[in-house]
Amino acid sequence: MTAKELANIIKGILEDKKAIDIEVIEISQKTILADYFVIASGTSVTHVKSLADEVTFQLKEEYKMLPKSVDGESTSRWVLIDFGDVVVHIFHPEDRAFYSLEKLWQASRQA
Repeated sequence: MTAKELANIIKGILEDKKAIDIEVIEISQKTILADYFVIASGTSVTHVKSLADEVTFQLKEEYKMLPKSVDGESTSRWVLIDFGDVVVHIFHPEDRAFYSLEKLWQASRQA
């Protein structure tokens, strides 16, 4: 499976669980961190946690994929799930607005 296919599968899982403002951003030409970021928001810390849990569960069950790491589950304000070529960021809306990853990477793309 390609990184783009994985990013789109993750996007579909997030859509099914009613995530908000899902974006898939290709970053392969800007960094070695990953090829894609999938960024989404939940409506509450409970929703953020359930979105993160569902992504990891579905990828394990359907594709036998485990994340390299998961960070932020203790507070569920910003959960980062690292699948290597694809990194998933699931935010509480206030934290997403504060960190504004989309604007950071848009500026990076224009530079």
